[in-house]
Amino acid sequence: MKTAVSVANRKTARPRYDRLEARVSPELKELLLDAATMRGVTLSDFLINSAHDAAVQTIEQHKSIRLNREASLQFANALLRPPKPNARLKTVARRYLQAVARQPQENGR
Repeated sequence: MKTAVSVANRKTARPRYDRLEARVSPELKELLLDAATMRGVTLSDFLINSAHDAAVQTIEQHKSIRLNREASLQFANALLRPPKPNARLKTVARRYLQAVARQPQENGR
């Protein structure tokens, strides 16, 4: 049975954090300590902030597509003037439509 005290303690309890560990060479540790000192933060804060920044940057880079001018024009032309479907594409599309038509409809769709 929950008591008012246990519920109150849970609400004021500090959030739980996961722990990460890494083994590094003494030289790398010294380099990281120097960088953290130059920023005026602890080694842990430096590592967390650096890892966070690198993760965000990596994810953003993978979310966007960067094209040079020529590739950008080719992409736009393909969207604006798509090629006519060839016989193979028509055959595959017909098979797909037949397979979809044979499947039982779910949720009344």
